[in-house]
Amino acid sequence: MTPDTQLAAVFEAERARLVALAHRMLGSRADAEDAVQEVWLRLVRHDPASIDNLRGWLTTVAARICIDVLRARTHRPLPADEPNLPEFTVSEDVESPDDAAAANDAVGLALLVVLEALGPDERLAFVLHDIFAVPFKDIAEILGTSPAAAKMMASRARGKVRGADLPSDGRRRQRQVVDAFLAAARNGDFEALLRVLDPQITWRSYTPGGVVVKIGATEVIAAAERGAHASVVARRVLVNGEPGIMTWSRTGAPLSVMACSVRGGRIVEVVALVDPRRLASMPTPPCRPAGTDD
Repeated sequence: MTPDTQLAAVFEAERARLVALAHRMLGSRADAEDAVQEVWLRLVRHDPASIDNLRGWLTTVAARICIDVLRARTHRPLPADEPNLPEFTVSEDVESPDDAAAANDAVGLALLVVLEALGPDERLAFVLHDIFAVPFKDIAEILGTSPAAAKMMASRARGKVRGADLPSDGRRRQRQVVDAFLAAARNGDFEALLRVLDPQITWRSYTPGGVVVKIGATEVIAAAERGAHASVVARRVLVNGEPGIMTWSRTGAPLSVMACSVRGGRIVEVVALVDPRRLASMPTPPCRPAGTDD
């Protein structure tokens, strides 16, 4: 094995960890892959013999690339038709013995939403220290600050994440709640919908015209009833590793994807993508008649 192929093999062994780090930092799988590719380009331009700790070097370079991207975002206004939407990854929801591992590996949409609300420096300090166990001394060097300041940033971020009260219901219970919502919506059962929706639910829809937010179960139900249509097919899927919902037209065209956050046996938040252009660019499961999803 040549030195170049050996270096490539070592990098490939670290790739999944680096992508996971960048995904949590940037909130987008595509951006994370781009960041990790940039890490590789910097590595091949660097003298490997001068790197004492390759794993640490890769982590530092990935973090610096991500912090530069995040800081650039804060200074570049987004176009009106490009809201800062956390990435959706949609797949079939099939129960398996690997559910627990999948739940641990998946980046929950709720956490990504909370991370999006953090400042770039807070986000980096929290992700590196609390998720990837990077020492504050190393984080301080990346941010150009003191270890004490880095520790304070992570502490502030930690408080915001904890204050967000992230959903904690298990995968099986989440499925039951999502299925109950689908059944109630199909049957137009107002009382059943009230039982499965948190009274203070937030429903955030990303549409071509912007973001539409509904708050409260009765407002959400009223909006759902107005949008209900017999020609729509809806079934349970996995959205970012958690049970959610996808809808299609009868012709099989994707209409919407909904990430559902469940807590205490009720849906407390829905983040919906209702944008044909975005949906057309995403890999999604095929349309199947309702009732054939299990």
